[in-house]
Amino acid sequence: MRLEKVDLNLFVVFDALYRERSVTKVAHLLNLTQPAVSNALGRLRQTFDDHLFVKTREGMSPTPVADSVVKDVREALSLLGRSVGANARFDPFRSQKVFRLGMNDLAESLLLPRLHEAVREVAPAIAITSYYVEREAATAELKGGVIDLLLDAPAVNARELGHKHIGELPYVVAMRPEHPLASGDLSLENYLAAEHIHVSSRRKGRGQVEMALHGMGFQRTIAMRVQNYLVASRITEGTDLLWTVPRVLAETLPLAVVELPFAVEPLSWHLFWHRNAADDPASRWMRDMIESVSHAVLS
Repeated sequence: MRLEKVDLNLFVVFDALYRERSVTKVAHLLNLTQPAVSNALGRLRQTFDDHLFVKTREGMSPTPVADSVVKDVREALSLLGRSVGANARFDPFRSQKVFRLGMNDLAESLLLPRLHEAVREVAPAIAITSYYVEREAATAELKGGVIDLLLDAPAVNARELGHKHIGELPYVVAMRPEHPLASGDLSLENYLAAEHIHVSSRRKGRGQVEMALHGMGFQRTIAMRVQNYLVASRITEGTDLLWTVPRVLAETLPLAVVELPFAVEPLSWHLFWHRNAADDPASRWMRDMIESVSHAVLS
């Protein structure tokens, strides 16, 4: 394959097809017609001498050849984007960029409503898509352009990433308003005697509370472990389980809130990006928007 005979725009279509698995979605995303995307896919197939994507019930599934080249294609597009973007002027008002953010449901519920309002005021055509990203995959997804930014705890650690601390979320104990422990101060003895609900997207591993109690030589009883905060809220409303949760969320829910009877390190939020995007004007703009909204929400 001689590179001078290949239309580099085809690789943009390839990347979008690999991510979206749909000709219709790619056409909308890239502002192309469906026949234009299908034509580009045909030219890509000729270039690679492979089908690359096969229609299935789940959409356009990549072939082994597509899987083998996607990393190189994305790295090349990232480098080109960095070269062009470093000196390009980013105009939020005219931009139709779709920002892909990695965050959990806590960050989504707290930040996305305010972020949408803030972005819409100055950038009416910009869209935001949020995904949950496993920490083990975060670096690769940032590097490959699958997501643009990641909001997570500082446990994500890689030399290839830039990051900035954007907020602290102190913990409190939440429970149903009629709970016997809802009035007065909560003692450590009562806290340890109660049953608890814990939110974690991971199957195992200690959270902030477990680490604090372990350091004191104690252990609490977790009667239920769930994946997201909305579910935990609903369960807490109808049971006697105690829920140790960031105050900024607890105070928005129909629950009684009391102080923790021991010290726990607050949940720390950091914003991560790949170093290739460090000087990209669009990335810098969205990082500033997220930081500003985070400060407003958490203050």
